[in-house]
Amino acid sequence: MIFKTYIRPLLFAKDPENAHESMLKILQICSKSLFIKKIISFFFSFQHKKLHVDFGPFHFHNPLGLAAGFDKNAKVYSLMQCFGFSHVEVGTITAHPQKGNEKPRVFRLAKDHALINRLGFPNEGASRIQKRISRTKKPRSLILGINIGKSKKTPLDHAAEDYLQSFSVLFPFGDYFVLNISSPNTPELRELQKKERLLSLVQHLQKKNQEIATSFHVFPKPLFVKIAPDLSYKEIDDIVDIVQQTHCTGIIATNTTLARPQLHTSLQEQGGLSGQPLKKRSREIIAYLYHKTQGTLPLIGVGGVATAKDAYSMIAAGASLVQLYTGFIYEGPSCVKKINKGLLTLLQKEGFKNIQEARGSQYHAYLPREMQTMQP
Repeated sequence: MIFKTYIRPLLFAKDPENAHESMLKILQICSKSLFIKKIISFFFSFQHKKLHVDFGPFHFHNPLGLAAGFDKNAKVYSLMQCFGFSHVEVGTITAHPQKGNEKPRVFRLAKDHALINRLGFPNEGASRIQKRISRTKKPRSLILGINIGKSKKTPLDHAAEDYLQSFSVLFPFGDYFVLNISSPNTPELRELQKKERLLSLVQHLQKKNQEIATSFHVFPKPLFVKIAPDLSYKEIDDIVDIVQQTHCTGIIATNTTLARPQLHTSLQEQGGLSGQPLKKRSREIIAYLYHKTQGTLPLIGVGGVATAKDAYSMIAAGASLVQLYTGFIYEGPSCVKKINKGLLTLLQKEGFKNIQEARGSQYHAYLPREMQTMQP
């Protein structure tokens, strides 16, 4: 209530990107004080054993994570567990430092609880960010994902080399890695979602993954592929085939959309749309992926998550984990605690013993209407 009444109006009076940078500076200061971190955890963190999620080598204290884009340069990720997140995804990080697209490049759609961005992966580059992460003490129970993308100046035909450079530099520090091939704000990037290009890219990365793991005497890093909401189902089928063929861990669905579904805000700006207008489409894709893979593939749902009902619907559609970013911006620091508490209430109402039992329980209801007749 305090955030929405007093703090959010002050932040929203600023340019969205400037407001975000100001908030990051405050969070950086907070991250240096053990006392402040304990205070934040006391007020904003909530855990319960019914919310625990396990898959592969991972144990998540709850299904909620902070999506890539919030902490592009890995400056505050170690603090975000204090706000209740079980995992944080930093980036998108590119092999080469880059400023991104020209400003202004972030726009609020307040009536829609949404954002449009055309940032273009502004970040300090893999080598500099690697040095920062190496100096940061990560909480043992926090799962760190590293989201990597193609540098703008790298030709599409050399994309694999670009991803491999970032992956190699950051390998020791990520618990899992995400191949961002779906941002609409880097020219030609979404071409990497096409079957032949994606297969080649993932094969190169998995080969390097195995080589580095062998040299360090560790297990290869789990790889996720992050996809766009604007794909056809045939294109999604191709990606699923490649993910399974190359033994990737799972899929993150979805990135921002170029569509403009039923907006209440009159704003003609190019870029990727995130937030509540993405809710329906992101759940359709999660449900489709769950059906397509018969629930065997770990899925991370992103798009239109701001409340417990939003998060629960994503899990019921088939997601193992749920990430938010735009919802965190609009709802404030208490939203993760509210969502986790609300999930417990919904689990009790639906008669499930834990959150993992609820996964995919209503996937059929979230499929596109023309697919409602599909059988499990």
